[in-house]
Amino acid sequence: MKIILNGVPTVVDAHSGDVVVDVLREGQGLTGAKAACRTGVCGACTVMVDGVPQASCLLPAAAAREREITTVEGLDHPVQRAFAVHDGLQCGYCTPGFVVEAAAFVDAWRASHGDVAPPRERIAAAMAGHLCRCGAYQGIYAAIAAACRGEHDGDAGVPARVEAMDKVTGRARYTTDVRLDGQLEGVIVRSTRAHARVTAVKVDAAHVIDLLPPDRIVRYAGQPVAAVAAPTRREALAIAEGAEIGYDPIPAALDDAPGAPVVYDEHTRKQAPSASEGLELPGPWNGNVHGPFTRASWRGRTAVKRIEAARGAADPRLVTGTFTTAVQVHTPLEPHACVARWDTGGDLHLYLSTQSVGLVAEQAAKRWNLPAERVHVTADHVGGAFGAKNGITAETIAAVELARACGAPVRVVFSRADELTDAGNRPGTRTTLELLTDDKGDLAALTVDAHGRGGVSVGSAVAVFARLMYGTAPRRLRDYDVITNEPPGTPFRGPGAPPMLWALEQAVDEVAHRRGEDPIALRRRWDGNRKRHALYDWAAALPAWAGRAAAGSQEGRFRRGIGVAAANWAYMLDPGTEIELQVEGDVVVARTTTQDIGTGIRSVIAEILRDELGLPAERVRVEIGRTGTVHGPPSIGSRTTTSVAPAVRDAARRLRERGLADGAKVVGRRRRDRRGYVTPIAVGGMALGRGFSGAVHVTEVEVDTRFGTVRPLRVWAGIAVGHIYAERLARSQCEGGIVQGIGYALYEERHVDPVTGTVLTANLDDYRIPGIGDTPEMTVHFHQDGWEHVNGRGVGVGEVSTIGVAASVGNAVHNATGWRPHDLPIRPDRLLEGMRK
Repeated sequence: MKIILNGVPTVVDAHSGDVVVDVLREGQGLTGAKAACRTGVCGACTVMVDGVPQASCLLPAAAAREREITTVEGLDHPVQRAFAVHDGLQCGYCTPGFVVEAAAFVDAWRASHGDVAPPRERIAAAMAGHLCRCGAYQGIYAAIAAACRGEHDGDAGVPARVEAMDKVTGRARYTTDVRLDGQLEGVIVRSTRAHARVTAVKVDAAHVIDLLPPDRIVRYAGQPVAAVAAPTRREALAIAEGAEIGYDPIPAALDDAPGAPVVYDEHTRKQAPSASEGLELPGPWNGNVHGPFTRASWRGRTAVKRIEAARGAADPRLVTGTFTTAVQVHTPLEPHACVARWDTGGDLHLYLSTQSVGLVAEQAAKRWNLPAERVHVTADHVGGAFGAKNGITAETIAAVELARACGAPVRVVFSRADELTDAGNRPGTRTTLELLTDDKGDLAALTVDAHGRGGVSVGSAVAVFARLMYGTAPRRLRDYDVITNEPPGTPFRGPGAPPMLWALEQAVDEVAHRRGEDPIALRRRWDGNRKRHALYDWAAALPAWAGRAAAGSQEGRFRRGIGVAAANWAYMLDPGTEIELQVEGDVVVARTTTQDIGTGIRSVIAEILRDELGLPAERVRVEIGRTGTVHGPPSIGSRTTTSVAPAVRDAARRLRERGLADGAKVVGRRRRDRRGYVTPIAVGGMALGRGFSGAVHVTEVEVDTRFGTVRPLRVWAGIAVGHIYAERLARSQCEGGIVQGIGYALYEERHVDPVTGTVLTANLDDYRIPGIGDTPEMTVHFHQDGWEHVNGRGVGVGEVSTIGVAASVGNAVHNATGWRPHDLPIRPDRLLEGMRK
């Protein structure tokens, strides 16, 4: 059929049932529109049809006949430059959809109102059909307002990221965009049972591979059973849907009730995956309960003795409570994706959406018994990760094995249902806490019992983080895993810390409330971290904090409250990080085996080189996201920038000494910190540095006491991480962390059918993540002192910027209503019920 595509009459092939996004991507090679959700919720596939933005994943191809379709590749609009300059993006996967919608809005607004900025709520309404999992909404607001004012009608402004123009024009290529000659499409066949032994797998396909564990037992609904390949995804899906799986049912544990059927026996416990970034915490097993892990305790018996005495005496200084958090799902907008190809020489090529290029190469070499130099991994652009894309996972195994069986490249891309089921989640938790103060109001004792529910995974570490806050008072800390026949948890941006701070910071706030003491002043008094002292002073001076109402003193339907929470995160780094610089003509090319998942490390490298070598932007090129060069860090644990940036400076110094002649080549290294590290050696490429980063979040909310809704109005974030290498990008990271923390506090909750174990929130309609209209106004304050011993004087910002946000929201709700929430998310039904008590 004929369409007008980006102004050019075009004949396209379209089959019955095709939608426009697939015709554009697969038939025309225009990959700017992303098929991220396929339910019209996320907006990533937005194109203009006769000048009107539409979700192309829902638009039948037949409905586009003879119509004019404009994709992001066909735009040349001021809003694209505005997005680039104001950093209205991070990973960039959702950006083309935002840009297309924003271009139409800006044109319509300026035609009706002239060159003035719209109110914030008008921008939010216009962008309501779009989601950004990175949380780049603050930059999007700024970009659209600037474009409406006409500030980017020319070429004014410098893009905040070196790859920004590629992302706003659709030129950036992600793993889901890779298409090789002869490529087949792979689909994973998943279990429909929560617990069963698979007795037979019948698939009507020439190319099928087995993905079952050695014991042939599936332990959750959605677990991979097999994978199939076909020339098109439509055909592969049809084959997968027609697969016949024979099951011998086994009773499933779908709750944490005592006596639930056992998920692992003593012979299979080692199969359990880990939800932690570190080593699995040791502890005994008792049926489906693993733990407790108690080694983080400090004078635990003394803590228990003091608290038991206070409990027996009904001491009002004892604060107790049980706090819960729901399972939170990563769901990056680019789903897990891999394209695998074996070449005739036996080399393995992986195009992968990953946050650990080097680690994947090592794991692949080991798994497929290959020399390291014969594994080649490429991740040019990665559409978000947040901890879920670390190492080899099911899509990679399926793609590699299918490619070997087929003798052709194979692409495996998770559906959104796959992503929301089996691609990673932050385990749910139940934490019982008891906190005692002495006559002076100082912390006297603390006990924390935390039960993590990470499905079939272990490694929930929540209570352990309470060892790192508020001095050295006696404390008994116990971590347990409760194993169920549900999908496995995986590390998620500050694993373990958000649920710990949710419980601890509510309790600390309650102490201040009972004592009639300023909650910031109390924390400052208890907290020995001098870097956070500066943040407390900054927060206490905020006019909004000084003018807040007393908790529970307001009346009427709408009530405003302000809450505070503190946080810290360990300083981690990869001490083996290197950077290779090579002069090619008059261009300095930087290479290392790291990747950019939206955090901006590509731009940090470029900016340091420009500053150190005095070069213009066009004479610096950064090539990351590929193996075949020197060692770089994975993007986990807030370690990337603090590892890479000092190595870049070292390389630049070496190149200056050698001279910038064509062909010159040097390798820079991440030199040791002045006081060394806490860990004597690096384990898995990670060392623990000296000191903790810090954060203090102050949040203002409005509570609707009729409908039970909570609307975040403003967040002030004080962040103490030392030197900031690229302020706008660091600010974007902190703003995105706030947005994700708000999602954890108010909206995000995975639901599983209690009978079948099937994940019910398997689309972005049912699993809600924050949109632009949920975004408060945000102010980020960086305190840059206190890290002089660190090579480069700065540490990571990714984790510490989000882990305390939910606790600050909870304390704000208490300040507004007088009711203290104990369960996340703070749903309307919970709030209304709590206020009635």
